[in-house]
Amino acid sequence: MDLDISISPLVTREFTAVVLAGFGAELIPLTSDYGDEPCPKALLPVANKPMIDYVFAWLELSGIKDVVLICPTVHRHAISNHIHSETNVSLRIDLQTYDEIMDASVGTCSLLRHFAHRIQSDFVVLPCDFLPPPSLSLTTILNKFRSDRISDGAIATTYWFASNETEKASEPDDWSPAFPPVAIVWDDKSGTLLHIDTADDRDLNGDELELRMSLLTLYPRTKVSTKYCDSHVYVCRRTVLDLLQEKPHVDSFREEFIPWLCKVPYQRTRREKYSHVLNPITNAPTQSTALLHSTLYDEPPIPSSNPKDSASDEGSGSPTTSSLRVGIILHREKEPAARLNTLHAYFEMNRRLITPGILADRSLIDQKAQISADSMVGPSTQIGERTSVKKSVIGSHCIIGKMVKIVGCVLLDHCVIADGAKLDGCILGKNTKVGAKVELSRCVTQAGYEVNVGESVKNERLEISDWTGVLDEQEDSEETESESEDE
Repeated sequence: MDLDISISPLVTREFTAVVLAGFGAELIPLTSDYGDEPCPKALLPVANKPMIDYVFAWLELSGIKDVVLICPTVHRHAISNHIHSETNVSLRIDLQTYDEIMDASVGTCSLLRHFAHRIQSDFVVLPCDFLPPPSLSLTTILNKFRSDRISDGAIATTYWFASNETEKASEPDDWSPAFPPVAIVWDDKSGTLLHIDTADDRDLNGDELELRMSLLTLYPRTKVSTKYCDSHVYVCRRTVLDLLQEKPHVDSFREEFIPWLCKVPYQRTRREKYSHVLNPITNAPTQSTALLHSTLYDEPPIPSSNPKDSASDEGSGSPTTSSLRVGIILHREKEPAARLNTLHAYFEMNRRLITPGILADRSLIDQKAQISADSMVGPSTQIGERTSVKKSVIGSHCIIGKMVKIVGCVLLDHCVIADGAKLDGCILGKNTKVGAKVELSRCVTQAGYEVNVGESVKNERLEISDWTGVLDEQEDSEETESESEDE
């Protein structure tokens, strides 16, 4: 059976997508405000396309139509304008906002509890910063969830992808503090996530991985790895929201809730306490019931370490004992897939997704300028005589002078680069202005930052607060000198 074909027409009625578009504190200074204007993480361009559009496209291909998009209140105007400007999007987007400040983020669990009344079906949680690999459709993950839920009552499905082995030597330490590798334990045969080593686990015992005997009894051939990254894509039953109401102090979905949920199948006390929430009594006919009456369906065995487990599930409303397990999909292909939750990941994915030879408006590019085939130039961007651009992404409405050298850079919209400047491995926020003969290497700038003529800077985050601070000091010094002369 081709599940992708047979299930797609039903997806719109089965799932609501919950897309989380937070501040993006990990991408500062790119997400720092430009004066009074916010710079939403969701709208940062990746290969000259807002990152959230990649998520929208993934959802559209899966057949999901209903989307609850959650963002900080201060980002509502910008994100709403973007949504309404995209006339080709067929999604029904319910934009919801919450009050948050950059320094005190709100966890996914808290957001799901608050907006639970807007989610009336099984749901998919997605971050705005996830770029899926070309070979993996969201439908594949949905099908895994549906299959597991029907066959044995699984409660959720997670998706993890192999981390990209990049050249860390090319990444300045100040750009992105490295996240510690996360150990996960899973059963390959059933595709079940069994354990996630959390920060608390590492604090208690950083040298060893501690697993319960009940886990190893049920799944004696488990696998362990630290090479996979959590995509923060979770498909969940609607009853997961009910469980979150029972646990009001849990804030992080990945660090707290999912690791806790993984243990429900093999911890009897936890299972007995919460099974009525995750698998409530219902008289409505289910797809599981239909499968049981099918002459072609063989019910898979559900592991149980204690007879009491089975007894406690009798009369739960399901004709079979529900496993309440968390499924897992591991994507091992060497393809570009990433969470853009570090500056280095954002930088690398921009360069990986370059469409060779894309020059939106050749008429504004001087004939003597050299643009390599592995570069992109956005619309309405001017490039002067004898300027060289290699392995770079240039946004729209930029003005680049003469004799400029740009190698391995990402320039957002409306940047101005004066004559003779040299840029190597930099990310420039929108409206950045670089003076003549400036040399920048491995730098990231906040939107609106200005680099003075002739400056040379390497391996720095350049923020307006630093720049204005220098100007203020200069002004104070000039005022002091002026007062001294008057005396």
